[in-house]
Amino acid sequence: MASPAHILVVDDEADLRELVELNLTRQGYRVTLAADGRQALAAIEKEPPDLVVLDVMMPELSGTEVASRIRSDQRTTALPIIMLTAKSEEIDEIVGLTVGADDYMAKPFSVKVLLARIAAVLRRTGDQPSSSALVTLGPIRINKDTHEVTSAGESIRLTLTEFKLLSALAEAGGRVLSRAALMSKAMGPGVTVTERTIDVHVTSIRKKLGDAGALIQTVRGVGYRAVEPGHETAAS
Repeated sequence: MASPAHILVVDDEADLRELVELNLTRQGYRVTLAADGRQALAAIEKEPPDLVVLDVMMPELSGTEVASRIRSDQRTTALPIIMLTAKSEEIDEIVGLTVGADDYMAKPFSVKVLLARIAAVLRRTGDQPSSSALVTLGPIRINKDTHEVTSAGESIRLTLTEFKLLSALAEAGGRVLSRAALMSKAMGPGVTVTERTIDVHVTSIRKKLGDAGALIQTVRGVGYRAVEPGHETAAS
């Protein structure tokens, strides 16, 4: 029998931590709690979890800073993160996604929805390759077994969601994928996010790929496609 997934819940509100812990435990997860960013980093150092539920607005060390540190550490660069915040403005969502969150929820939120989001992210983490483990796009090499990406021989650090999006685009063989299709492929069926969320992830992927980022093209009014070198000028 597989071990239960280990979830780290980081929030400075004790009542919320306990509520989330209670519901996660009922679902069979193993839960660790942290009241601030420093406790969270110490807990991750001691025993890396399978997923982090991370509040943005915390004293001393913010959730965005914690997420940045998680992403900058090679040992945890692919650790899934769901960010929580009391703010709901689009700019706050963009900031959260830019620092490497795989999903984003504004407070107050439904615990049932949070549980569904956690399950969806964990499914994506545990997905097994359905086709060839190695996908190529020009100088980009994507290993679906090891979740490693290189461009011109240099290692590229992507979040889980970014990895799924890039894989989907590279495997599409130049076909245009709508934002809705990309949402489904990267986040699983039934998970609803805004189109802006996909745009932010794609922008981050392009930036990390450097010159090779030009191979991911925007098709206005439709979505995105990945093209082989020499076809970049065909963007709509």
